[in-house]
Amino acid sequence: MERLIPLGLIISLFLFFPIATSLPASGRPRTYIINMDKSAMPAAFSSHHDWYTSTLSSLAVLSQAHLDQLHELSSHLATYPETFGHLYTTYTPTFLGLRKHYGLWPASGFGDDMIIGVLDTGIWPESESFNDEGFPPVPERWRGACETGTEFNLSYCNRKMTGARSFSKGMQQEKQNISKTNDYDSPRDFISHGSHTSSTAAGSSVVGAEYFGYAKGKAIGMAPKARIAMYKVLFFDESYDAAATDVLVGMDLAIEDGVDVMSLSLGFIETPFDENPIAIGAFAALKKGIFVSCSAGNNGPHAYTILNGAPWITTVGAGTIDREFAAHVTLGDGELTVIGKSVYPENLFVSNVPIYFLHGNRTKELCEIYSLDPEEVAGKYILSEAVGAIFSSDEAQFFRPTDFFKPFVLVNPKDGDLVKDYIINSKNATVSIRFLATLLGTKPAPQVADFSSRGPDRISPWILKPDILAPGVDILADWTPNRGFVPIGDHDYLLTDYAIVSGTSMSCPHAAGIATLLKSTHRDWSSAAIRSAMMTTADVIDNANGRIIDMITGVAGTPLDFGTGHINPNKAIDPGLVYDIEIQEYINYLCGLNYTSKQIRTTTGMRHFKCDSATLDLNYPSFIILLNNTKTISITFRRELTNVAEGSSVYRAVVRTPDSFRHESCSAT
Repeated sequence: MERLIPLGLIISLFLFFPIATSLPASGRPRTYIINMDKSAMPAAFSSHHDWYTSTLSSLAVLSQAHLDQLHELSSHLATYPETFGHLYTTYTPTFLGLRKHYGLWPASGFGDDMIIGVLDTGIWPESESFNDEGFPPVPERWRGACETGTEFNLSYCNRKMTGARSFSKGMQQEKQNISKTNDYDSPRDFISHGSHTSSTAAGSSVVGAEYFGYAKGKAIGMAPKARIAMYKVLFFDESYDAAATDVLVGMDLAIEDGVDVMSLSLGFIETPFDENPIAIGAFAALKKGIFVSCSAGNNGPHAYTILNGAPWITTVGAGTIDREFAAHVTLGDGELTVIGKSVYPENLFVSNVPIYFLHGNRTKELCEIYSLDPEEVAGKYILSEAVGAIFSSDEAQFFRPTDFFKPFVLVNPKDGDLVKDYIINSKNATVSIRFLATLLGTKPAPQVADFSSRGPDRISPWILKPDILAPGVDILADWTPNRGFVPIGDHDYLLTDYAIVSGTSMSCPHAAGIATLLKSTHRDWSSAAIRSAMMTTADVIDNANGRIIDMITGVAGTPLDFGTGHINPNKAIDPGLVYDIEIQEYINYLCGLNYTSKQIRTTTGMRHFKCDSATLDLNYPSFIILLNNTKTISITFRRELTNVAEGSSVYRAVVRTPDSFRHESCSAT
């Protein structure tokens, strides 16, 4: 059963629970998050659930006046109106260097015995990605549940998918009745986003996965032997939104159930941490040793667009991989063959059809017919016989699979000039096109995705964000088979079991899965140590031996684009040194942000705490300096590293700075 009152989100000292009250202007009930001091519970109550229920019942109908009464209670800490968060929508293990008999995979047992809690749109339980064949019994420590609901029953959970819960009371209170929409009022996935992220993090091995002939091969998650627990917190409402109360309840239950890692491919507008449900829930998870991975957001490429920037969250940006989808274009009887980008979802072979170079009035006429801007396609090439087109463009990398609803091919300008010359100099120019090509080893890769949000964080700019880059462009993973994915022609949509999707929603579960592998290998590592291992071993060099570039600018990116670099799982298994962070250090950081005692209690769930120091220099694996038109500034960074390697080692500190910077010294003790 779905729980209205979250039990134990901030387990040690206080809890959150949603209530409804009336707005004076409209009379419409509204949901609030109410933060109560758990330690203030009267002795007469046997449980906090009874106390909260009694408190609400004693206030009868919750009008605004009654809400004011709550504010007067000595045990009341804070009340916030409901807010809504948003989504950010098999080859990657190979790209990341994961191997069956070498490195992190075998060292971790492929994530065996670990449980990943995924907060998302639900899950499609029949998918082969969630098959439990060969899995041992569920760990006895697991306390989760499999909830029933619309088209979802207890039999769908198994040794792979250990739990499935659904949380919609906050959404239904504010916006709609889920049962009246197309979404399922149950853990079943409607939009496919949750199935995609879950299978990316920990999908079982599935032979023969493909997207209409593209990316054929074996689909497998980052931690294929780990278990998955789905916490559905996003529901259809014109767009996919998550109510803050539902997310808090979901995170609360995930902690109570006993997950080892959380993956949240969603985010709320950045607010102070004490008002951000993910930041609050993630701190509660931190105290229980649970690693939390979150999407950086899809609001790039501009600065200050990062979401989920709390320093106890691992914030993941999106990068490309070295795989592209293409079509082979052959002119005439083989006079010239070029390769262009295409993800047209049909096994179509265009054979020796006439090809024309249209320009001037004819281009304008054709553009009007197909609703194209004549200025945008001027100088490009139209293949008319197949109702398709060959475009000359240097922006092919920005096109997504769903853009290819007709047999379009994009060639680079250099090849476009060759095609143009062939057409002009041939009396009877023809073209043949073969689709369904998958190219591997393309360069340069990775690149920072154009949409990936950039740092620094508006709320906490003294911590460099994002933390790291992970694969997030054209990722093949599970999809709901009854949900039309790609348009074909003018009116139809095609169905698929596996879809190619891009977003930091895709990069987040990659990092979560790799963190699961590391946690399985190093059971004594803290969440900060795991994040540090991933960050300090990340790659800043691409497969073309250059610095990772920004897709938008085409030049080398910066740490504000990709954090410390692109994740490298096999290096992360043995980082040598880690930057560990204790709970008290996070509290000191909040003190450095000038948070009030109430704000710190709300964020951390700790009633009794003290500020050993008020500092913005957290023991983080990265460094950032904020300059406000200051000509000369001196900053001292202090870091403490922990040796996690076997035996003793000697390390030499090296500092590389931009030409405009000068470092005085770098000392170690």
